[in-house]
Amino acid sequence: MLADFGYGILVITFLVSIYAIFASVFGQVKKSQKWIESSRLAMQLTFPLTTLASLVMIYLLVSNDYNVSFVYQVSSRAMPTYLKVTALWGGQAGSLLFWSWLLSLFMTAVTLRKWDRDREFLPWVVLVASITLAFFIGLNVFYENPFTRFWQTFSGVTPATFRPAGAIPFTPADGSGLNPLLRHPGMIIHPPMLYLGFVGFVIPYAFAIAALVTGRTDDRWTHITRRWTLWAWLFLSLGLVLGGRWAYDVLGWGGYWGWDPVEIAAFMPWLTGTAFLHSVMIQEKRGMLKHWNMILVILTYSLVIFGTFLTRSGVLSSVHSFAQSAIGPAFFIFIGLTFFASAALLIWRWPELKAEAQMTSVLSREALFLLNNLLFIAILVVCFWGVIFPLISELVTGAKVTVGPPFYERATGPLFAALVLLMGVAPLSAWGHSTLKTLGKAIVRPLVAAVIVMAAILVYFVLNPHLINGYFPYAVIGLFVTIMTAFVTLYEFWRAAEARSRAQKENIFVSLWRLAGRNRRRYGGYTIHLGVILMAVGIIGIEMFQTETQGTIAKNQSIQLAGYTMTFKELQEFDLLDARGAPMQNVTRATVDVHQNGQYLTTLYPRRDYYYDSEQPMTIPGVRSTMQDDFYILLVDWQPMSNIGATFKVYHNPMVNWLWFGSAIFILGTFIAAWPEKDPEKAPARARKSSLAYQPGD
Repeated sequence: MLADFGYGILVITFLVSIYAIFASVFGQVKKSQKWIESSRLAMQLTFPLTTLASLVMIYLLVSNDYNVSFVYQVSSRAMPTYLKVTALWGGQAGSLLFWSWLLSLFMTAVTLRKWDRDREFLPWVVLVASITLAFFIGLNVFYENPFTRFWQTFSGVTPATFRPAGAIPFTPADGSGLNPLLRHPGMIIHPPMLYLGFVGFVIPYAFAIAALVTGRTDDRWTHITRRWTLWAWLFLSLGLVLGGRWAYDVLGWGGYWGWDPVEIAAFMPWLTGTAFLHSVMIQEKRGMLKHWNMILVILTYSLVIFGTFLTRSGVLSSVHSFAQSAIGPAFFIFIGLTFFASAALLIWRWPELKAEAQMTSVLSREALFLLNNLLFIAILVVCFWGVIFPLISELVTGAKVTVGPPFYERATGPLFAALVLLMGVAPLSAWGHSTLKTLGKAIVRPLVAAVIVMAAILVYFVLNPHLINGYFPYAVIGLFVTIMTAFVTLYEFWRAAEARSRAQKENIFVSLWRLAGRNRRRYGGYTIHLGVILMAVGIIGIEMFQTETQGTIAKNQSIQLAGYTMTFKELQEFDLLDARGAPMQNVTRATVDVHQNGQYLTTLYPRRDYYYDSEQPMTIPGVRSTMQDDFYILLVDWQPMSNIGATFKVYHNPMVNWLWFGSAIFILGTFIAAWPEKDPEKAPARARKSSLAYQPGD
């Protein structure tokens, strides 16, 4: 049976991972390069093995083998082939297998690099990777086997890995189908991006542990993992953005982020990863914050495992999480062991991680970067407390008290504003030493430009007083900080390009292109900052100025909101058929005309889809989008067998598309920063700058 073959491959992969662990340790203890090389080859063998297991699972999904429990849970005959393939990560067991496959891919790629300069790192990197992989493969082998089959016994049908005595195989006629919420294109791509980000952060953690074990306190491990970290951060960022877009399109509450516990679980390692990407520059430039960078890497790895635990253990209620599972205790033990082992290693090597320079100015760039890091950690503390508080309350009082969005928004709003402000100030400071005078001189032009633009915005609000609400003062502060930071970032681009243009006597756009090509990390970072600024504008727009209403209206009646008028024209109900001609889903669709100031704009079709296989509905909004705003309509309820009345919920979301446009710029900047330079391993190492003077564009 093919399912038994797939399970056998998982068992072999688990044993190979265990072998890699012992071979790497034995080779290091015996100083045997043969054993260390054997552990490296064993690590590489896990990739074709997990690939084979994944292909077997995909074949079972595509071929509708409902004798396999996982196939029955996440697919049906009505689903198209591409959805059956992506259903691999649509359930508990398959997502763990997919996680393991990605980790084996990343670690195999790492072990294929040249190790001539870093031979002492190899056994410890293999050890950390193999322990992590063995844990996740072990979850599939012992707890969540994706190849479990149905068996008919005298007492009924039961899923089991091995055939019960006297049982015969049982195959249902059809599967229960994938959750409709997971059939959205954003949700098809969202989990792989998150998983790529999660497993990507295992690599810098593995090298950090290797550096601690071997006692190499130089910057080598950060140089090796720089782009691995950037790519992991890129994928995690993409996952968060796609998750936000999925929520906006499918969940039917008019927003992109609800501070859901599982959303936060993915956001927390992003916070520490972002902090690490900033602080590691200080270690490379000034030889400082070595302890801090180790702490951040350990935290990021622990939060990756913790986030996976929250999603899959079922301890928290979420639209994203999987069902209750027995793997919670195993996750908890693994998180505890890896965290405390890492902390013990760090404490052991603490005296050797001394800084090579001292922080002498509170306005220096390294001081501002450190403040940036502390703000990220403050946001992390808020998020972590909000996530675990329901668990603590249930443990202490017996009642699970949840923490809602208002808590997170009030606690993190000022911290995010301070981060955006620092994005504008930090690029103007110098390494080593800065003063208020030098910073003031550098910021005066962007500040004047920001004041002029902000004045124009205030005039717009005065002319449109209906937009002013209780959040207006906070919105003004947020917009001013964001605009000023935008001008600082653009000023940095212009100043460096203009200086090169004068020196090289070339077109300023050519100068900018060549500058970015020579220092992709810096200008990629500035592009990321521009993306964050645009995203901040969108967030301010929807968070501070969103309005909503709801009403039940008959045909040709209207609902008005924010200058828009929607008129209900008709209601249709029909079935969509699959390739076999059988009903696949029932669609109830309203036709709505949208006018603004008496002028016709468009016709929208908000609808509710009901999937017969999974017996679950999905809400699809009708949206009229511009860069100025979204007019967002949901079909909430209707009168069956009638075409005279329906209930609609309507949102006006100002500037929300700046969030999505900014996300695209953000991702572009990350690509620029992460794109490899020519022959990075052969490039001569640059000596740290001993001068404390400011360098243009530095």
